[in-house]
Amino acid sequence: MNVVPEPLPGGSALASDFIHQYEAVGHLYGGDFRERESRTMRAAWLDSTASGRADRSAVVSCLRSYNSQHNPHEAVVRSLDLLEQPETLVVTGGQQSGLFTGPLFVVYKAITTIKAAREAAEQLGRQVVPLFWIAGEDHDWDEVNHTYVLNRAGEISRIKLDKSEGPRSSVSTVKVDAESWLEVIQQLDGLLQDSDFKPQIMEFVNAAAQNADNVTAAFAKLMGALFGSSGLILLDSADPALRRLEAPMFAAMIERNDELEAAYLEGAERITSSGYALQADVTPGNANLFYIHEGARLLLHKADGRFADRKAAVSFSREELLELLDSHPERFSNNVLTRPLMQDYVLPVLATVLGQGEMAYWAIPHLAFRVMGGQMPLIIPRMSFTIIEGTLHKHMDKYGLAFTDVRLGLEAKRKEWLTAQDEMKLEEKFEEAKAAFSAMYGPLIEQLGGIQAGLLKLGNSNKDKIIDQISFLQGKALDAMEKQNEAALRQWERIELSLMPLGKLQERVYNIMYYLNRYGPRWLEELMDIPADYSGTHRIIYM
Repeated sequence: MNVVPEPLPGGSALASDFIHQYEAVGHLYGGDFRERESRTMRAAWLDSTASGRADRSAVVSCLRSYNSQHNPHEAVVRSLDLLEQPETLVVTGGQQSGLFTGPLFVVYKAITTIKAAREAAEQLGRQVVPLFWIAGEDHDWDEVNHTYVLNRAGEISRIKLDKSEGPRSSVSTVKVDAESWLEVIQQLDGLLQDSDFKPQIMEFVNAAAQNADNVTAAFAKLMGALFGSSGLILLDSADPALRRLEAPMFAAMIERNDELEAAYLEGAERITSSGYALQADVTPGNANLFYIHEGARLLLHKADGRFADRKAAVSFSREELLELLDSHPERFSNNVLTRPLMQDYVLPVLATVLGQGEMAYWAIPHLAFRVMGGQMPLIIPRMSFTIIEGTLHKHMDKYGLAFTDVRLGLEAKRKEWLTAQDEMKLEEKFEEAKAAFSAMYGPLIEQLGGIQAGLLKLGNSNKDKIIDQISFLQGKALDAMEKQNEAALRQWERIELSLMPLGKLQERVYNIMYYLNRYGPRWLEELMDIPADYSGTHRIIYM
């Protein structure tokens, strides 16, 4: 395994500036994990404000219960024992649950979280544990119900998990029956090529689906199987036991909602006035909280002193909302802008691992942390990779292709290569033939027009038909040439499908199962051994 940097252009301008010139955007954030002094200052602030967070022992008890079900590795038990100690800090990463762990970048985010926690512990001389925050309270089922794998033929295959119809509920509460799990597991089994590792891979995929009646539970079991040995603690944001511990923070969010709204609006204005685009909606009157009503997750808005959803299915005064929170905390849920505040209340967060899109929208709640008496945690850019297998690397060398060529699209280079294989210069000769025919036939048609006007129209129509016939034969000849080079063109296609599927980076599309099946569990250990890099630079892994 050889790892080389491959800087990528594009992405959010705000995230790019955070990565490359933090001093220009530091006023929009709470600190950069890459600055060692910032780690020390953040740790000291966490120590001085411990009384303002949720009860540590109660949080750990909740996490013990959850992890004992889905992630019962001895290393996780040790991490939880450490977390119960008052001096222990946390590095978090998080994502929505996904089918078979979702895209590769989820795995890379977990690896970044684990490595950053180890590095911080060594530098600070105190315990720092990694924790993965599963956003099970999110309700975007269409985002989590499918995944992509490279199939036996080296093509993209989509696997989709079906569910029964129902309200837009949190993913962790959407029931998935055993028959649906069996169907997607059989699809995965059929798509993965046979290998020495396949029985082991399918065994732990099956084990994750057993007794998992929702996607989040299965996701947690798989993440535990992959990273439990590294001590990665798992947390489901939709856990009802956790929600009871979050109730004081929800109460503060309701009581100080107008101040929070003003902070979000001011944060958004700071971002736009600095020349950056907003990565999340900030609208006046948005309470930035969800209420779960009859299974549906409803976003609350404020109007005329009341909190209601857009369709007025529910409507509460502030006092009524606080009473409901006291009796039914499980009915409340964060949105994208309040979740960072809640995470900071529940855990002593030293730093959090974010992708570039997340880095951009995390600037919005910067001032909201202050409203709640908090402080934004340090931010760690997620590590990013593209995997190039040995055979593909040889094919790329054969055709003189670099990763940049693939990223920008291979159509022009593929056509250029195919033209070079045409020793007969077919395309050139056909174009010459059409030009010569037109040059010879055109004057004759003009002369015929002098005999009778109708012959000019008929002659031009006749010429166009003959040109069309020559073009038809030209197309057939080029098709035949492509057929002659079919094996090579399949190699070109495989390069593109592997590295830039659906026109996106590999890590945003493909699932880890193909690579575990091909290279075995040891491959994940090799990924974990790659030196940490928090510079935000994309890297190529040559297998």
